[in-house]
Amino acid sequence: MTTFDWQHFQAQPNCLQDKVILITGAADGIGKAVTIAFAEHGATVLMLDKKARHLEKLYDQIVERGFTEPVILPVDLMDVTPESATIFAQAIHDDIGKLDGLLHNAADLGSPSPLDQYNMEYWHSVMQTNLHAPYFLTRACLPLLKQEHDTNIVFTSADVGRQAAAYWGAYAIAYAGLEAQMTIWSQELENTTNIKVNSLDPGPVRTSFRRRSHPGESQDSLVAPQQITPAYLQLFSANKQRQGAALKIIDSE
Repeated sequence: MTTFDWQHFQAQPNCLQDKVILITGAADGIGKAVTIAFAEHGATVLMLDKKARHLEKLYDQIVERGFTEPVILPVDLMDVTPESATIFAQAIHDDIGKLDGLLHNAADLGSPSPLDQYNMEYWHSVMQTNLHAPYFLTRACLPLLKQEHDTNIVFTSADVGRQAAAYWGAYAIAYAGLEAQMTIWSQELENTTNIKVNSLDPGPVRTSFRRRSHPGESQDSLVAPQQITPAYLQLFSANKQRQGAALKIIDSE
């Protein structure tokens, strides 16, 4: 892992002005907090999530606070294919004209259990949401990202993807693949484009996803998603030299 001093980063008020950034899993938790922070700092956020009503409420919240108006994209990553991702990227090109950043934040926990007992339906959904869909979307959006200067792709990752642990099943395997995908993208794009590719493990954060993944854990000591948004702001605004880094925000005890 690469050292990441995000706590001392001070984002300028308009550090994302005129940028267009696509965020998956934007309706809840970290995705929601980052969406609000990016809009506050001037970005037009393309909010992608399967929870359309949550996106509508988030849209109203952002507009009422006077931040940059976002775009609602009610998409279920389970339905994303190479073909639909290409159509999706073309729609961004036709309707908006550019893309400066892509944050893969959506995640499916599945059902942690021994590998020899793993539910195959959960296996498919976890692999599709956490590994396949990010690849399809990255590949389809690459031409748009290549057209702009200083663009970023960030994969929100997980500690079990970097150090596998028993009973995490498809979730750990999908994120191990996501880390490999990040590394390969960064190496292949480093010398031919302006695209920076990194992954970011947020650590334990007070979200509904964390409650599901760690039932019985007290959330009183966990940080709120809003507290870690400076890390994402740094990657998408000021930190242009970082490439192919597996970053960690908060260390687990």
